[in-house]
Amino acid sequence: MLRVRRSSRARGVSLRREQRARLPLRKSLFGRLLAVSALVAACSVAATAWLAVQTTSGAIKQEQGQNLTADARIYNTLLGYAATHPTWDGVDSTVHDLARQSGRRIALTTEQRRPLADSATRPSPPALPPEASAIVDPLSVDTTLSQTVGRVGVTADRVDPRAVGPFRLPAAERTSLQRAADRSVACLNRSGVAADVVRGPSGRPRIEVVGNDPDRVQGTRCASDELDEPTATERKALGALNQLADACLKRQGRTGVRLNPDLSWGDGPEPIPSAGVSARTPAPAPSVRTGDDDRATASCVGTARREQLSSYVASPALLFIGDEGGTTVPGFDLSPTNTAKIAGAAALVLALTVGATMLAGARLVRPLHALTGAAQRMRDGEDSAPVLVTDDNEIGRLAAAFNDMSAHRARLEGQRKDMVSDVAHELRTPLSNIRGWLEAAQDGLAEPDPAFISSLHTEAVQLQHIIDDLQDLAAADAGALRLHPEPLRIEDVLGQVAAAHQGWAETVGVTLTVLAATAGTHGPELTADPVRLRQAIGNLVSNAVRHTPAGGNVTLHAYGSECADQVVVDVTDTGSGISAEDLPHVFDRFWRAEKSRSRRTGGSGLGLAIVRKLVEAHGGSVSAASVEGQGSVFTLRLPADPAQAGSGEWGEAGGPGESQGASTGGSGSAAGGCERGSGAGGPQGVVSGRGSGAGQA
Repeated sequence: MLRVRRSSRARGVSLRREQRARLPLRKSLFGRLLAVSALVAACSVAATAWLAVQTTSGAIKQEQGQNLTADARIYNTLLGYAATHPTWDGVDSTVHDLARQSGRRIALTTEQRRPLADSATRPSPPALPPEASAIVDPLSVDTTLSQTVGRVGVTADRVDPRAVGPFRLPAAERTSLQRAADRSVACLNRSGVAADVVRGPSGRPRIEVVGNDPDRVQGTRCASDELDEPTATERKALGALNQLADACLKRQGRTGVRLNPDLSWGDGPEPIPSAGVSARTPAPAPSVRTGDDDRATASCVGTARREQLSSYVASPALLFIGDEGGTTVPGFDLSPTNTAKIAGAAALVLALTVGATMLAGARLVRPLHALTGAAQRMRDGEDSAPVLVTDDNEIGRLAAAFNDMSAHRARLEGQRKDMVSDVAHELRTPLSNIRGWLEAAQDGLAEPDPAFISSLHTEAVQLQHIIDDLQDLAAADAGALRLHPEPLRIEDVLGQVAAAHQGWAETVGVTLTVLAATAGTHGPELTADPVRLRQAIGNLVSNAVRHTPAGGNVTLHAYGSECADQVVVDVTDTGSGISAEDLPHVFDRFWRAEKSRSRRTGGSGLGLAIVRKLVEAHGGSVSAASVEGQGSVFTLRLPADPAQAGSGEWGEAGGPGESQGASTGGSGSAAGGCERGSGAGGPQGVVSGRGSGAGQA
């Protein structure tokens, strides 16, 4: 029945362990690694595709921009030809010149696609594309292409300013106006005003002041009324235009207007007698005002201009611009085939990424599973074999650290068991003695005389001493060790400890001395609990006296560190020493050099462990250095008072002839190399460790 229960319990533990081992994929490291890798791969593919699209689009846009600039120049040239010629006859030479300069094929057709001119050199040129690149119409200018080449002056009614029609001046009027403009420019130059004569599309000259500051002309008296008045040709053309506009307004039931030379209407501003700006036809744009009448007037003026100019300009034509092979400007078209290729490449990258991630993840998770299984076996109290370390990477180091932790835990478990056994052993001896004496007295075999009472008292004191030590260790481990610090001199504490142990030392033939401070200096001061500090130093002294043979020396010496921030206390003996193998364990609980656990040397094995806890509670550290067969030095380092640490009044003691020996230390802060190796009360060159050692006796 017992075997069945154990078997059922074992199966339940195994089942729970397997259930804990099988984590959901979304919570497992493998699943998260796989998800992150897939996300990274998807983002990489998307970023690469976006970058490729942007780069390709940028290159295409750049090429399209270059082509657009060249196309705009072609368009502007042909537009000027149409504005200054009533037909397209003779445009072939212009088309071929433009094609040779741009390296493109240029073709012009009517709106019914009847060929007007074509730069193709092949006998059978490719067919023209279904859509034209632009429409060349001087009475309806493409403002986008005009802005591309930087042209200004296109009117609001989109009439090319080079289309002047009946406003073109004859030679006689141009000559007369040119002479008047030259006289005005010469006058301005004599007055210190730089100016030039600029001829407009109609042939009318106008004066431009360098620096674009017409106000400088006002006081020069160089104005010419002839430049400000319209000529006979301009008055005739303006009158015809005015009639066409009035006819349009009358058809809408509106009153007619009087057009000014700048094509504004109404009374109009009077001409300014200035040589800087003269009347020219056509002007940049009709002055569009708010209100229904003004909008209707502007529309009629524009319609009248196009009607007046229609017989002076070429008819609208379709412009085709392309390569010699018949292709047009390249563009970016993501076709279904390209989309499928991109999707296939992305899927391939994702598949490779997921496959590589699965392989890497399996290799990564395998040792983690081994660590998890070992930790669970350790928790269940089973013996766990060390995890195999195969790689020197983060996981391998984690496995090595886990193995170290497992070994350390095994050692702690062994120490715990040994401690229970040691406590039982230590308590059993005095209790057995007390029980034996009491039973002997009860049976009448022993008389309760003073010697009997003294023996029982000795055993009770030993038992109380063990219990007190255990209580102190428990309080220190729990952080409940109470301290009552107060300012004190370390030399006073050493004197009290020496006085307390002097009788016992003399009894066993050991010389116990305290080295006095250097003449002219004060002993180090610190703030500490005097009772606990005497207890710690007393444990070291009793341990030193116990292990020093008759005729030996135990010396107490206190001094300040070289940085004056610590009080250093050396307890030096000339006893049997400690081997290098045993030295790291001197501060362990219930540790003794005698493995037989005999009480020949006395002590409970807790004294040095209590010393370490008491010193650490004061913020200090304790260390030990020893040479087997020559002696040992136990060193306490305690924080000094800040005021005394800054004064630098402490004396330092040093011993000549130091030599290297084995050493160990408890936890806590060391002096950081400030204090020099020093010591006293031992044979020459006994030890040197962590800034302390034995010097000349």
